[in-house]
This record gives sequence, structure tokens and C-alpha cells, in this order.
Amino acid sequence: MLTPSEAEALIAGRLVCLPIESLPLAQCVGAVLRENVYAERDAPPFDRVAMDGIACASGALRAGRREFRVQGMQAAGDPPLSLAATTQCIEVMTGAMLPAGCDLVVPVERLTMGHGSARVDAGARVDPWTHVHRRGSDSREGALLVAAGARLEAPEIAIAASAGMARVRVSGQPRIAVISTGNELIEPGEPIEPYQVRRSNAYGVIAALRARAFQRVVDDHLPDDAATLGERLGFHLDTQDVLILSGGVSMGRLDLVPQALAQIGVEQVFHRIAQRPGKPMWFGTTHAGRVVFALPGNPVSTLVCLARYVLPALSAAMGSLPCVPERVPLAADVDVDTELATFLPVHVAPDDSGRAWAHPRPTNGSGDFTSLAGTHGFVELSGGPRNFARGHVTQLFRW
Repeated sequence: MLTPSEAEALIAGRLVCLPIESLPLAQCVGAVLRENVYAERDAPPFDRVAMDGIACASGALRAGRREFRVQGMQAAGDPPLSLAATTQCIEVMTGAMLPAGCDLVVPVERLTMGHGSARVDAGARVDPWTHVHRRGSDSREGALLVAAGARLEAPEIAIAASAGMARVRVSGQPRIAVISTGNELIEPGEPIEPYQVRRSNAYGVIAALRARAFQRVVDDHLPDDAATLGERLGFHLDTQDVLILSGGVSMGRLDLVPQALAQIGVEQVFHRIAQRPGKPMWFGTTHAGRVVFALPGNPVSTLVCLARYVLPALSAAMGSLPCVPERVPLAADVDVDTELATFLPVHVAPDDSGRAWAHPRPTNGSGDFTSLAGTHGFVELSGGPRNFARGHVTQLFRW
């Protein structure tokens, strides 16, 4: 069987980069940027007042003058005034353009105002450019602000807006079908028999996709019937870019998914990975570039395979910059008694010094998804038999 790293590499080798689309900036939250964002002009674009107060010539203060006649007022967004004489000052507001002839802002906390004049306290700073945000001190016109591949969250959206970009080029959203298989599955809220179980995997998968800003998601539930599987999976292959299935990929007589996929033209890339849980995972592609992830049906296996393989693959297909692996130390000794790579759910919490530790939260088998409540993800431990001592550092995969 493949190792997790080998399976990951095979998936990466079959990915097709998603097309680019131009969208209004307000619609791009969570999208992956597919063009660089450059500074439209210097930032700040002018010498900017950084405190409410007065603007004046610092040389006058250094020469001993403490009282200035107020010439006028300048607010943010107003054209700049010019200082008429060094014996005068201009009242300014935060964000305003520094008036010509001024090189110092004295904040209101250091002023006594009255009768058309401003008196500067003896302890006020008088160095040139004090409380002035100098032009171009953040970035220069044409500077790279955000590189292609970044995910557009609040800071990146604001930066693109500051660069004058009303529209940006981003990765198109993949069309994703989340498909559960199994006659035993009953929707939440529907009457249920003692021999049936709730359909929960799809809800977890869709929640993980939504949390990562994937919006074009459809949901289906298919029975363990070869004809129906072939028909419905064929339909989804014609209308979607990615299929994420759970169930039907193990070794039982009713595990019909691999056979159904083969009959409708999906090429198997691999089936089974040397890992626990999630060993029966299946992956394949079509000549048209469609991608199929068929995950084991046990809930822990489904969510583990989703986080370990599917979500990173979707992110890469959208052109995201590679994420730096998150590594954490184990907070307790862990024994691995199998040759398979082990995915161990953990709760991540800091110690008194602020260092994050992974506290093991083992489940009672791959069907025990209730034990995942309160966990943040899982760590990957290589096959054993082996003891991993407290403090062993390994990679964390978040849900």
C-alpha cells in the first residue's frame, strides 16, 4: 500500500488548476488571488497628519517660540493649506495632508487653545516630522503588496481596495458534489429504525468546505445499488468538477463504488493507503479532468481523509500558496502498535509559557465520531510498533 506521502504526491500529480475569473472585490472574500496586487501610489500618498493637534514649523519651536496664532483648520480630505508665517500654526485632524511649510504636529494633549492661538507645553516634542506619517514610508508606488496565491481575507481585501482595484482575478470556485452511499443512512429529523443510522458524514464534509469558502456544493445520497450508483455518479461527473464520496469503498459485497466509478470511465489512481483510520480511501480522475475522492464511510475515517488529502488538494487546485506545515509536540506518551501510519485526534492547548501542545484524544474506533468533539484536528505518527514520547514534534492537520 501507499504511504500517506506517496498518496499525497499522486493526488498532486493529477490536479488540474482551476480557471480564473474576474469578480467585484466585495465578492472575493475567501477566494484565492490569481494576480499580483501592486501599489497604485505611495502609501501614504502624502505626508499624513498622525494626531489631532496643530501643524507648525519645528524650527520656530526649537528657537524658543511657544505660542502660535491659529491660521486656519485643515481636515482629512481637504486640499492642503500653506503656512503663511512661522509665527502661525494650522489646526489639523488625523489623516489630513500636512500643510505646506509645516514639518511638525503637536498633539492636542500638549496644547492650550484659546482666543485664536495655541500654546505648546514645555515638554512637547519638537523634532522635525514628529507625529507625521511620511509619504511612502509604508510602500512605494508599484511595490508588490499581495502576491498571487494568497487567500483574500479582510487585510488582503482592504489592501486591494487601497490599490484601486474594483475587480480582481481569482480562482473560479470548483463545483463539488458531496455524496453519501448506504441504505442504512437516514436524514436528521426523519423517523429512524433501530437498525439504521443518521446520515452525518455529509454534514461534516460540507461544513469543512463552507468553512474554507467553498460555496458551489451540492449534496446527494445514493443507495447500495449498482445501477443507481452508475447513473447518479455519471450525472455528477457531467455536472461537477469534484466528487467527494463517503462509503462503499471497502471489501464488502455491497462496497460497489470502485466498480461503479470504473464503469463510467473514472481511472483509478490508487485504492488503499497504509494508514489508520482511513485505509480503504480511493482516488481517481477522468480524461476531462474531473476528480473523485472516495472516502471510507466510518465517520472518523471520512473526516481524517478529508483534512489530510481532499482539502489540501482543493486548495492547491485553486492556486493557493503552499501552507507552512503546523508542527506541535505531543502532550503525553503515545504507543503505536501497528505498521500503519496513525492519525491521532488531538486537542491543542497552550502551556503557561504560551507553547501549544497536542493532547491526545483517541477515539473508540473509526466509527466513534462523538469523541471528536472539542478536538482541533489530528497529528500524523509514523508506523510502529513504536513509542512516541511526550514532546515528540509532529505535523498537525486541522479539521
